[in-house]
Amino acid sequence: EQSSCQHRLSLSLSLRQEIMKWNGWGYSDSRFLFNKKGQAEFTGKRYRLSGLILPSLKDWFEGTFGANLQHKSPATPTVNLSAVAPPDLNEPFVEDLKAAGVAMSHDPEDRVFRAHGHCLHEIFALREGRIGRVPDMVVWPSCHKDVEKIVELACKHNVCLIPYGGGTSVSSALECPREETRSIVSLDTSQMNRILWIDEKNLTAHVEAGIIGQDLERQLNERGYCTGHEPDSMEFSSLGGWVATRASGMKKNIYGNIEELVVHIKMVTPRGVIEKSCLGPRMSTGPDIHHFILGSEGTLGVVTEVTLKIRPIPEYQKYGSVVFPNFQQGVACLREVARQRCAPASIRLMDNEQFQFGHALKPQVSSIFTSFLDGLKKFYITKFKGFDPHHLCVATLLFEGDRGKVLQHEKQVYDIAYLSFFCLSFRVLDLCRNVKERIVRECKERGVQFPPLSTCRVTQTYDAGACVYFYFAFNYRGLSDPVHVYEQVEVSTVLKSIDHHNILFQLVSGVGLGMLKSVKEYVDPQNVFGNRNLL
Repeated sequence: EQSSCQHRLSLSLSLRQEIMKWNGWGYSDSRFLFNKKGQAEFTGKRYRLSGLILPSLKDWFEGTFGANLQHKSPATPTVNLSAVAPPDLNEPFVEDLKAAGVAMSHDPEDRVFRAHGHCLHEIFALREGRIGRVPDMVVWPSCHKDVEKIVELACKHNVCLIPYGGGTSVSSALECPREETRSIVSLDTSQMNRILWIDEKNLTAHVEAGIIGQDLERQLNERGYCTGHEPDSMEFSSLGGWVATRASGMKKNIYGNIEELVVHIKMVTPRGVIEKSCLGPRMSTGPDIHHFILGSEGTLGVVTEVTLKIRPIPEYQKYGSVVFPNFQQGVACLREVARQRCAPASIRLMDNEQFQFGHALKPQVSSIFTSFLDGLKKFYITKFKGFDPHHLCVATLLFEGDRGKVLQHEKQVYDIAYLSFFCLSFRVLDLCRNVKERIVRECKERGVQFPPLSTCRVTQTYDAGACVYFYFAFNYRGLSDPVHVYEQVEVSTVLKSIDHHNILFQLVSGVGLGMLKSVKEYVDPQNVFGNRNLL
């Protein structure tokens, strides 16, 4: 039975590695390319854009970045196995794992695949074929008990563990510390992917933490339920990863962020298992132990099982959008929607730069009628409404719920959007303007030859503020170390734009950091969970 289980395991793992990029985001069959005619297209069959020509994308690239198809820097196509260092195995640990029946591998491709997340410096290095320190082996627990055994043996043999869920980390949580002298083991939770039970009376589900977001939603949907938690990475990220990173989802206005969805967490640490003694929705007997686990980034232990709230699939779902003459009006609208507490499931405001990028991704029109409608929309916005296409911005909307309430809610939001006057939210506007301007200046001062793309999006609103995502990119032709320049620009922009302009940028105080270190020292005195990305 053990042999059969390991055979099935190897098949499922090889399939995942065959369909996913080893040096980039997403599926290996889905990517942008320029065909022989110089036209941009998106490959594969998985998405609406797949297989379609994008006639405006080439001009956008050339105009935005000063890029040219004559200057190419293609990625390394396959893993250079000779560049992967031999594994430094802790033989007593390996022997004990074999006796326990835990699946494992020290195959170079298995190790490289789990040696990185999706930080820019990680992906850039892989695309250039540079492979640094990788895990010495990979283990695949199939249940909570397996994880307990692995952690117990890691403590016994002084092995370093790095938990691996969906591999979408952007906080360096999967990087192997260069200075680590112990054998490093990637603990892959992908085989812990079952819904263990659903409580239809209390609307909760108990789920193994290795399940991937899209699989969790699909399986719940088959029973008539959903979590409503949809981070942008949900196609590839895991439930345990959501907990470990204190994730937020695009529909948090209705369903809440992950900390509001979680009812119970089970986590294995070197000291033992952390979990509450009951499944109550709330406890007031001292601090909430969950808050030590949420956002712990794999530094304290492995999340193995989670009980979370579920809801019936919404009866009705409707998408919409609102065009504003400028970013200021858009921000003001979002602030008013938040003030009136009538935000739809999702409301996101993109600035003009993101609007232009989105427009460049529009596929080739397939019919005269569609072309006519697009022209009519453009005429209405730019001529009739008088909006400047170089300043306008767009908010995307998603409404969910009972059909009647959705239609009523939709009218309320659109009524706010089309009011002629708003009280502007200057703090958000100042932040967006300062950061974007600083990025442009920092790039120029650090030798970037071409103007960078500097853009932002207001993704969520709260009673006390908003969540703003900033994006920047530049053509690195002529730079000897573009990643170093990128990181300098990033750090300098945070320090000079946010703090300098007195925007509240809350960091953990010295005492707070001491509290976190004390927790770490107690639950993991040997630093078995040694990725060092948080503490």
